Amino acid sequence: MKKHADASGERPDTLTASHWGTYRVAYANGLPSRLTGFEADSDPSPIGDAMLDTLGGPCRIGAPMVRKGWRDGERALRGRDEFTEVSWDEALNLVAGELDRVRTDHGHEAIYAGSYGWASAGRFHHAQSQLRRFMNLFGGCSVSKDSYSYAAAEVILPHIVGSMSKLLLEHTSWKAVTEGAKLVVSFGGLALRNAQMNPGGTGSHSQRADMLAARKAGVEFVNISPAAGDAIAELGADWLPIRPNTDVALMLALAHTIVSEGRHDTAFLASHSAGLERFLPYLTGASDRIPKTAGWAEEITGIPADTIVTLARRMASTPTMINASWSLTRQQNGEQAYWMLVVLAAILGGIGKKGTGFGLGLGAVNSVGSHRAHLPVAALPTGRNPVDSFIPVARIADMLLNPGAPFEYNGRSLHYPDVKLVYWAGGNPFHHHQDLNRLRKAWERIETVVVHEPFWTPLARRADIVLPATVGLERNDLAASPRDNFLIASQRAVEPFGQARDDHAIFADLARRLRPSGSNETGFVASFTEGRSETEWLGELYEETRQRGVAAGCVLPDYATFLETGMFELIPEDEPATMLKAFGDDPVANPLPTPSGRIEIFSETIERFGLPGHPVWIEPAEWLGSALAKTYPLHLISHQPERRLHSQLDHGSHSLAGKIHDREPCRMNPKDAAGRGIGDGDLVRLYNGRGSCISAAILDPGVRPGVVMIATGAWYDPDWETDPDCCKHGNPNTLTADLPTSILAQGPSAQTCLIDVERLATKAPTVTAFTPPRVIDTKSEFET
Repeated sequence: MKKHADASGERPDTLTASHWGTYRVAYANGLPSRLTGFEADSDPSPIGDAMLDTLGGPCRIGAPMVRKGWRDGERALRGRDEFTEVSWDEALNLVAGELDRVRTDHGHEAIYAGSYGWASAGRFHHAQSQLRRFMNLFGGCSVSKDSYSYAAAEVILPHIVGSMSKLLLEHTSWKAVTEGAKLVVSFGGLALRNAQMNPGGTGSHSQRADMLAARKAGVEFVNISPAAGDAIAELGADWLPIRPNTDVALMLALAHTIVSEGRHDTAFLASHSAGLERFLPYLTGASDRIPKTAGWAEEITGIPADTIVTLARRMASTPTMINASWSLTRQQNGEQAYWMLVVLAAILGGIGKKGTGFGLGLGAVNSVGSHRAHLPVAALPTGRNPVDSFIPVARIADMLLNPGAPFEYNGRSLHYPDVKLVYWAGGNPFHHHQDLNRLRKAWERIETVVVHEPFWTPLARRADIVLPATVGLERNDLAASPRDNFLIASQRAVEPFGQARDDHAIFADLARRLRPSGSNETGFVASFTEGRSETEWLGELYEETRQRGVAAGCVLPDYATFLETGMFELIPEDEPATMLKAFGDDPVANPLPTPSGRIEIFSETIERFGLPGHPVWIEPAEWLGSALAKTYPLHLISHQPERRLHSQLDHGSHSLAGKIHDREPCRMNPKDAAGRGIGDGDLVRLYNGRGSCISAAILDPGVRPGVVMIATGAWYDPDWETDPDCCKHGNPNTLTADLPTSILAQGPSAQTCLIDVERLATKAPTVTAFTPPRVIDTKSEFET
């Protein structure tokens, strides 16, 4: 590790890692004073600037807290109640008592610890891994399945081509695109703001440079998105301002043009795919009397028919990469978008060839498309959950409102558990879930909510017992990702704030108080910690990673050397990654893990689920072509934020600098604004039948008319005084629909959302998102 100590003997610089990047920590008077980008990172994210200014402050939780109304069953007060500070012993005794009560009275299924969220970068201090390990040793719990990011893809892709996780690990790189493609057609764009992040951390942000290298090499770009800004200006991308949620119709029309003009790759389709003959009658209209022509798609997508035909011919005559952003999965019938993406790429025949085929979210995070080595980094072992109860990740409100009710998932008929206790660590459902007003009311069904949290987030306010957790700068960890070229020794830069503890320490102390299921002996701390300290766990995880490296042909230094240098860089092979290359080269010798071993254009499995056996265009409940558009004529796109990771560090300086009138701003076309008397910077109210939020308008001709765009992640701040269904701060999930993508994946469909906007005519209520709840005293009212 580089040493930068000055003559005064000030502490040498250290490294700290986060999902948005790696930084050097400089010190003054023994305390962290400045973060600078890691020297290997040519494009560091400015989000790191907020890590220091949020180490303390009014939003930081410094001691265990218990909600005042919890014991009296006043669940409706969650979010606006007062709290009482208690000792760690008392807080942990309360949590242990509740876990034991619920397990004894209702069974382990009544404990929900799905605990979805990004948490912190790090292989050991990863909140969900610590929680899963604890719960599995305790006797199990109900959990969640899949992710909010791309649940529809996680479920559909294994049926037609392979698992999403495996495909992302071997994803085609921008280097391959630069060398092998001449055209990138991206449905949902290539928004560079998303590429600031990488799960588990990143050592170098490469997406901007990689995209520009492709452009310099002569690769051309087409941005199919409601926003021109979803591709950086330097790419010179052609912009096709599509109506939201209509991408499948456009893909079908492109396929129709290519096939009807005989431009499809018949040899590839014959050798590498199955079921084309059952899809073609739908495509041509022979089965439903609706040919999926460019003219048909024009009426749906708003893209002129001649533009569609020209693009189809261009794609068929040019080595083409067809990319789809992850956001396409987050709409009703989002499974269809990724299925049709693969089918369209198969029709062109580029799958498995350098730089062409299909892309699953190029630039969605920093790693997708980066040129990297692959090292299977070790993680904290979590064991097996003895309970088989689960829900699709986005169905939490349904679970709470309908205990015991049936639901369908991926061809299975299941039932929601009757949950009495929710345990959350490392996430914020009051950010990522849809229809927050519905979730707020469903949350009242829970008897006890336990949360580990460093800050007074919307989730912490809605907890009954809050255990203060440390942040990354207060911990030692091993930061690494199987999709990044760096391993980082992330070092503690400052002592924990107040009484905050690491998740591991919290669970170890809790394990002392509880007996595991089926045992008469109290305490399972020995099983949970395995007798290891934090230092020993980190050394163990590194050593396991080093052994895996040997098996993969990568020689890592010993742990002491790694700690001294602070980092290790993996060197990727010269030949860039091409997804499904082996299958493309020889589909017989390298079959896919599908029933046919080939790309399933038609899936008999999915047909048996009672769903269409091939990709189809299905009108969503809310889109600009629906009857509801007469009442709510604007389509809301809620995208990932530029100034934070989801809702993390929303109270930090970098996120706050992007607010207008203290609110999350929205962007809309000047024509839509003019018709509503809205000027640039005006406070506005976004609304529909589910709720509303207050924002500030930015007029942007690069947004398609009929569309409003707003970032997610503003801390949920209901107007308790006037309208609790209105978020004063601008959280768009007060507007989005809590509807599943379909019965196949049951994923989130946030992008299927119609609204209207009006200029705020009354005085705006004061934003209180960052005002902590009142702590009424420091003497506990609670007896264990």
